Amino acid sequence: MTAATTPSMRFDRLLLTGAAGGLGRELRRRLKPHCQTLRLSDIADLGEAAPGEELMPARLEDADAVLALLQGVDAVVHLGGVATEQPWAPILQANIIGVYHLYEAARKQGVKRVVFASSNHVTGYYRQDEVIDTHAPVRPDGLYGVSKAFGENLSRFYFDRYGIETVCVRIGSAFPDPKDRRMLATWLSYDDLERLVLACLTALLAGHTVIYGLSDNTATWWDNRHAAHIGYRAQDSSEPFRAAAQARQPVLDRTDPATVWQGGGFVKIGPFD
Repeated sequence: MTAATTPSMRFDRLLLTGAAGGLGRELRRRLKPHCQTLRLSDIADLGEAAPGEELMPARLEDADAVLALLQGVDAVVHLGGVATEQPWAPILQANIIGVYHLYEAARKQGVKRVVFASSNHVTGYYRQDEVIDTHAPVRPDGLYGVSKAFGENLSRFYFDRYGIETVCVRIGSAFPDPKDRRMLATWLSYDDLERLVLACLTALLAGHTVIYGLSDNTATWWDNRHAAHIGYRAQDSSEPFRAAAQARQPVLDRTDPATVWQGGGFVKIGPFD
């Protein structure tokens, strides 16, 4: 895999929420060279601050804490919140109320660019034999997907009303390598994740854009032509991992909903009562 390209723009202060999560830990080390100060937030342990880092734990459901979190920030990479299918109560607090607090804080603090971690599960109820673009109607595969669709709509409102630009990244499967056959279509390498986030932060005009987060995979279900202005160019591919993924899943059950719908196993999670 080739190293991610370094953009020419350097920020004074970037905010990364969800910085203690799997993707947050990756972006923590990858974003620091692109800013003078990297402000990190999560409710989980963030460890010790490295040079040029600020640690500001905050609960997204705490409006005052989020308002303080966005003070003096040039742009936000928002990974924070519930990242899996769960009961409604935690999703409501972090992904509905929390994202509202984030955008209200951005409005009040004058922050004009957000990279919002959405999800492919916003459109998980399209079939795996379909190719969709970012203008296709949302079809969430669970409550988590519903909450990310809400975030996309809320960010659209804050752009139309207040001019806060957002790139909603519908992250596919960001892992070191594809774990199964589904991920051959949805895989996003960590280097391409870095390229994508930096493209979203530095695009001349982002407006309100939805883009799928995936590498340059041979087979895919998602078409990003409406987001070409962001300038993201994937450089990795799941193809070198194809044989290994197929060996792990030599036979697929075509009656299993996880092999029918793009959302995979998420379509089978719940209800929780």
